Amino acid sequence: MEWQPDEQGLQQVLQLLKDSQSPNTVTQRAVQQKLEQLNQFPDFNNYLIFVLTRLKTEDEPTRSLSGLILKNNVKAHYQNFPPAVADFIKQECLNNIGDPSPLIRATIGEFVVWHQSCYFRDLASINTSDGSFGALQKICEDSSELLDSDALNRPLNIMIPKFLQFFKHCSPKIRSHAIACVNQFIIGRAQALMDNIDTFIESLFALAADEDSEVRKNVCRALVMLLEVRIDRLIPHMHSIIQYMLQRTQDPDENVALEACEFWLTLAEQPICKEMLSGHLVQLIPILVNGMKYSEIDIILLKGDVEEDEAVPDSDQDIKPRFHKSRTVTLQHEGGEGEEGEDIEEDDDDDDDTLSDWNLRKCSAAALDVLANVFRDDLLPHLLPLLKGLLFHPDWVIKESGILVLGAIAEGCMQGMVPYLPELIPHLIQCLCDKKALVRSIACWTLSRYAHWVVSQPPDSYLKPLMTELLKRILDSNKRVQEAACSIMYTPSTICEEACTELVPYLSFILDTLVFAFGKYQHKNLLILYDAIGTLADSVGHHLNQPEYIQKLMPPLIAKWNELKDEDKDLFPLLECLSSVATALQSGFLPYCEPVYQRCVTLVQKTLAQAMMYNQHPDQYEAPDKDFMIVALDLLSGLAEGLGGHVEQLVARSNIMTLLFQCMQDTMPEVRQSSFALLGDLTKACFLHVKPCIAEFMPILGLNLNPEFISVCNNATWAIGEISMQMGAEMQPYVGMVLPHLVEIINRPNTPKTLLENTGTFSHTAITIGRLGFVCPQEVAPQLQHFIRPWCTSLRNIRDNEEKDSAFRGICVMIGVNPAGVVQDFIFFCDAVASWVNPKDDLRDMFYKILHGFKDQVGEENWQQFSEQFPPLLKERLSACYGV
Repeated sequence: MEWQPDEQGLQQVLQLLKDSQSPNTVTQRAVQQKLEQLNQFPDFNNYLIFVLTRLKTEDEPTRSLSGLILKNNVKAHYQNFPPAVADFIKQECLNNIGDPSPLIRATIGEFVVWHQSCYFRDLASINTSDGSFGALQKICEDSSELLDSDALNRPLNIMIPKFLQFFKHCSPKIRSHAIACVNQFIIGRAQALMDNIDTFIESLFALAADEDSEVRKNVCRALVMLLEVRIDRLIPHMHSIIQYMLQRTQDPDENVALEACEFWLTLAEQPICKEMLSGHLVQLIPILVNGMKYSEIDIILLKGDVEEDEAVPDSDQDIKPRFHKSRTVTLQHEGGEGEEGEDIEEDDDDDDDTLSDWNLRKCSAAALDVLANVFRDDLLPHLLPLLKGLLFHPDWVIKESGILVLGAIAEGCMQGMVPYLPELIPHLIQCLCDKKALVRSIACWTLSRYAHWVVSQPPDSYLKPLMTELLKRILDSNKRVQEAACSIMYTPSTICEEACTELVPYLSFILDTLVFAFGKYQHKNLLILYDAIGTLADSVGHHLNQPEYIQKLMPPLIAKWNELKDEDKDLFPLLECLSSVATALQSGFLPYCEPVYQRCVTLVQKTLAQAMMYNQHPDQYEAPDKDFMIVALDLLSGLAEGLGGHVEQLVARSNIMTLLFQCMQDTMPEVRQSSFALLGDLTKACFLHVKPCIAEFMPILGLNLNPEFISVCNNATWAIGEISMQMGAEMQPYVGMVLPHLVEIINRPNTPKTLLENTGTFSHTAITIGRLGFVCPQEVAPQLQHFIRPWCTSLRNIRDNEEKDSAFRGICVMIGVNPAGVVQDFIFFCDAVASWVNPKDDLRDMFYKILHGFKDQVGEENWQQFSEQFPPLLKERLSACYGV
């Protein structure tokens, strides 16, 4: 006979559960004592499971709390439960795993996960309703690793074969859930699944043509994941799988088509892609192109029929959260690109941000993009016949998709597209005037993908007509087009970054347009406008420092600056913008600098004070948003870099050095990162205020030479180098504090070299070691043999500049002190010397003396043997420049 609760006892338990939710500590203590008493009676656990599973009229928090107490009891006392109690609890969980309440399902699921070993052995007896199996699927999602663990005797060994049996269930929902459950264990390569992998794949093939769309979707998802982890098992069937995925990518159910489309993205990352897919491109390319059209629902969601909405205010949901990226010091490489200390966000394959969900259009475009990078120009014979019909189609939806196709292939097929660009670019520029806003916006994006080619042509051919139309689109009556046009100005590898000084003749027109946009834009696009102005300032640099331009640009920026409150997050993009503008304007920013500087100092001070209050009384104060402090520190860096010595008086009248000392020790890496960038900039601009703090600052810098925090380490290293050049021989007491860390970093074997190179850490470390050696050669030179090889390798690709100059002078001085330290790796030194395009005369003389000194030391015959190892270009360069 089934257990039933005593009504009076049940009411007592319910009251206890409600009391336990009281914030009163006395009540809480009484509840705890009562619980300990009740736990003496195993029957109490039956009441708890009864409340959780049967009392559906009770409020959910009370039922969930009952389950939580039960779970803790089972963990602590399960071995003492009478069999009848254990069986009742288990059966109730199995019967109610599909409870309609998500909270109760989660509670039961969490409970079951802790005790799977006994539950999943009874999988065959589970109530196979949709709700029950759905909850089981959730348990598999949440606990995939735990279910495959030794701690629970690997219940998956029983579960996987059971799930595979359910693949043949008469209910399509059960079939779908069963596949979804198994799918949770593919990426983790669960052993139980690997042992049954062939049965699993055969079962998937058997369901490939299932009439239920959810089943087909989960089959596609499984094959995509298997492509990543067990491609060896798929290769024998790959031709059939590709044919199947070609069909499913055209499935009438878009969710199935989307899952199938992921297959092409995943296959493109596999080494066998070209071999397996070459013969299928003729079928695949038209399918992907067809998937790139807006669906009817897309157009409705994007308000594609609304052409003019510039006067409609933005809602808060329209505006994505802004996250400031801390300032990282960069160096110029030979290719001309700065080494970025922050992740470059890849541009999306189209600009329909309103459709934030991943959809078939985006996936098709992304697949075409990656396949273009795999097949390069071999893709074009399958694509070009389609492209012309799309680009000139009278239906705007089809024309728009053609423009997206053209943008998607830009990176991979650029070389093959060049002959067609003289015709296509004018057409795209013409599309900027299309009557449909969605066509105008995608034309902006696609033109940005070809910006490099546009800028490489004579300006009057394409750049001038493009800028003329683009400036009109910045003032478009449609907000989406405004955003797309502004984005061309500021996203990576677009007009501003590619054109740089070629934009100078258009500066007056550009500024007129951007300033007019200040009065026209709604909230969201105003934030994007700040980014566009900042990128423009970075690109044209000091060319912006003209009275005419300053008078146009600064009043609206300062008006916005005065309008925003200290706690308004719109300050982030505005501060970033002003940082770039201050750096570009240099002395031209002087009339505006004092209030800007003072507000930044205030923001730092307020944030530090709030952090201190929160640390002391976390129950009374909220934690501060430290992004305000980070962005303020970065603008102060921009001011110091732009104003140079002019910033000295501002520093003298503020407590910034005291605040900087606190920021350098902050627990948040991004705060320290920005602090060290500011320290380096202040060292260059007004060292007299930094020098009194050096004894306190150097130990902190030494502690932050930790590549685990790459960008922090990068900026700390750079600051040490700048301080060294100012301190001269007085740096001697601090060499031992930092040199061992720097030598370890430059030799670091366990960090992927690209990671350190991408953030400039290798290069900055090499420069700082060279600078330390320049000012303290006796202390650094004895370590020469421990860093000379990676030192030379790091700096051979850096452009000629002052930092590289000072570092090489240091290495030359150190070789003079310890010539034996370079002997084993002299070929690397020769290669590094040859990387100089135009060294200063006295540095060239230093190179000449070292090279000839080495040659004289070893003798002509040995030198000839040694120089035979040189690559021809190196040999030729050393001979031409230094006569060796």
